[in-house]
Amino acid sequence: MADPAATPPHSPLAHAAHRLAAATRASRGALRLAELPFLAQLNVRFDPKGPAADAVALALGLAPPTEPGTAVHGPDGPTLLWLGPDEWLLVSRPGSQGEWEGRIRSACADTAPVAVTDVSAQRTTLLVAGPRARDLLAHGCALDLHPRAFGPGRCAQTGLARTQVVLVARDAPGAGFWVLVRSSFAAYLAEWLLDAATEYGAPAS
Repeated sequence: MADPAATPPHSPLAHAAHRLAAATRASRGALRLAELPFLAQLNVRFDPKGPAADAVALALGLAPPTEPGTAVHGPDGPTLLWLGPDEWLLVSRPGSQGEWEGRIRSACADTAPVAVTDVSAQRTTLLVAGPRARDLLAHGCALDLHPRAFGPGRCAQTGLARTQVVLVARDAPGAGFWVLVRSSFAAYLAEWLLDAATEYGAPAS
């Protein structure tokens, strides 16, 4: 009998990988669409004015952002997204959630309360990049996505095609956007993106 623990994880959009890649090729450089599966995601809560703030910053190697709707990207470490006055989402490489949770809990053990919850299984991440990425997302998002309003280093909990997402404008030039979506809605959102991408040369479904 097979060991269930040995079964490799299955991403919510594994079935759509070839279609996302085909849409990327067909857009002739205008778009890049892909799933970034299994990213580590930790919900972290603490008092930003208390001693836990410094302890978390030391543990992660970067200070949690305190300005609403902003993100801080570590060069080789995690990304921290501001979700609320005392709430952040840590996003990092697949499989690293245990490492980061251990670091945070160890750093805060003797300082102040901190709540760390592994939410990695709740969402998957879609990458939307390329010169027409903002135009594509604007078809279904009510946010002003102009670079002056939603430039690199911004994030928001918002709606995209009637689906609740966390939208992140990446820092690096040409890095595009992360769209963090609940796994149960991922297939629907991928279909919407593929349909909207036909305007930019992607093949029709």
